[in-house]
Amino acid sequence: MQIALAPMEGLVDNILRDVLTRVGGIDWCVTEFIRVNDRLLTPAYFHKLAPELLHGAHTAAGVPLRVQLLGSDPVCLAENAALACELGSEVIDLNFGCPAKTVNKSRGGAVLLKEPELLNQIVEHVRRAVPAHIPVTAKMRLGFDSPDGALVCATALAEGGAAHIVVHARTKTDGYKPPAHWEWIPRVQEVVKVPVFANGDIWSVEDWRRCREISGVEDIMLGRGLVARPDLARQIAAARAGEDVVEMTWAQMQPMLQDFWTQSVAQLTERQAPGRLKQWLAMLTRNYPEAVALFTALRRETELGQVSRLLGMNTPAAA
Repeated sequence: MQIALAPMEGLVDNILRDVLTRVGGIDWCVTEFIRVNDRLLTPAYFHKLAPELLHGAHTAAGVPLRVQLLGSDPVCLAENAALACELGSEVIDLNFGCPAKTVNKSRGGAVLLKEPELLNQIVEHVRRAVPAHIPVTAKMRLGFDSPDGALVCATALAEGGAAHIVVHARTKTDGYKPPAHWEWIPRVQEVVKVPVFANGDIWSVEDWRRCREISGVEDIMLGRGLVARPDLARQIAAARAGEDVVEMTWAQMQPMLQDFWTQSVAQLTERQAPGRLKQWLAMLTRNYPEAVALFTALRRETELGQVSRLLGMNTPAAA
């Protein structure tokens, strides 16, 4: 069984990847998508979005990171994939699942599920461009506005050379509305010979158990569920091993929040840092009542020193 941390644009950046992978239970993680249009990106741009490449393509906790590319030009994607490998990425992931309108309008993400032939061409080009030992993987949704083409798209990806496929069990038009349609995942697995990962609506150990029963697959990718419950991967790994599941307390969350804040102040602008903290806190309110009070106190706070004090830190994180 493998448990992966999902790529989430504008949320799971290198800072949150670092904090979450330190908790344990995560086997590998993925960058936010790196958009590829009509040119070869610079190494500096890759390093900006994936600074882990400067450290062996692993987080500080030793969790492998793979680069995810998004675009529609097979040749340009292949060239950038080759560069990502030169920079240290040990796996190349391709995004065919992003539902954002702005991304889809520029022919990126889930809109490409309307063009299975293009999916196949993209994977084939990337597969040929990178070293033979580097796996090329793909993340997809069930379709754009209907799951009717899910099996055709999955087949196109597998035949193009995808080593495994992560299936977010919703269509693009579903967005993130529950439920995730896990019942489609075994149908996808039936038509491809490569491993299929289940993704979508796994918020708890019980959700994982139901997903495994319905989907029939062992491997999973956790997104919002892991951000909202940072020890979810560790809990699931323990449950899978037949061990006691011990949930992280709010008190145990405090050093993580402080670490996240310290890194945010060091790496982001004064305007960005509070916003990122509030973004994560808002998701933590789903499982931690204590997060509600902290989020409320921080809601309109922008002064770095005051944020630090509300987090129980004696001095501003930037000091």
